[in-house]
Amino acid sequence: MQYTKIIDNINIIDLGIKIDDYLIISDLHLGYEESLNKEGIMIPKFQYNKILDRLSEIQIESACTKIIINGDLKHEFGKISKQEWIEVNKFLDYLTNEFLEVILIKGNHDNFTNIISEKKNLKLCDSYLINDKILCIHGHKLIKLETNVEYLIIGHEHPCIGLRSGERVEKIKTFLYGPYNDKKIIVMPSFNFISEGSDILHEKLLSPFLKKENIYDFEVYGVENFEVLFFGKISNILKKNKKKV
Repeated sequence: MQYTKIIDNINIIDLGIKIDDYLIISDLHLGYEESLNKEGIMIPKFQYNKILDRLSEIQIESACTKIIINGDLKHEFGKISKQEWIEVNKFLDYLTNEFLEVILIKGNHDNFTNIISEKKNLKLCDSYLINDKILCIHGHKLIKLETNVEYLIIGHEHPCIGLRSGERVEKIKTFLYGPYNDKKIIVMPSFNFISEGSDILHEKLLSPFLKKENIYDFEVYGVENFEVLFFGKISNILKKNKKKV
């Protein structure tokens, strides 16, 4: 499995980030299938097993003993669905058995997640600081950043880019890395296998940390079948797309 260094000791490993002994993943949205089924979109409940298989492969390669779930462990905004209750319980049991430390960061979909996490003696926190300079937050709302923070790692955005081949457009999950005021920000893709995410080139940005006019200098790292692909800066990708048109 490929490692790709973003900066310092921050490395991409598949859809996760490895920092020393920490593995970070974001936006699992457990229970998403049941939510879609209620909307009349009938799909089988396959995601939980796929998440476990993928995470297990990453963990074996990374050898990390600490894991951070950077928000949106579950999907429903309101009450916990039956699928969520079952899968979140099982998943937290899995994490506590496989990792020495489990850190859960609250996302905008994590209402009532604390009901389950507290029973497992796991705290749901708003943010988590690594090595006094790398701050992990979900990214759905702005917070005041301390001066010692150099890097910000967020989820929430579910970034991807759409690559066109003839009439066909294939979406690839991506990491974004670029400037945020006097700091640097890393945007993580979702660890969700039902949806690729939001196309940063053509769709509205979700996180208040990101503005359309400020992301042109961001670097893009795509992830496809465990391989990390460097696409360059967003401004260069947009120029290439215009030339093709």
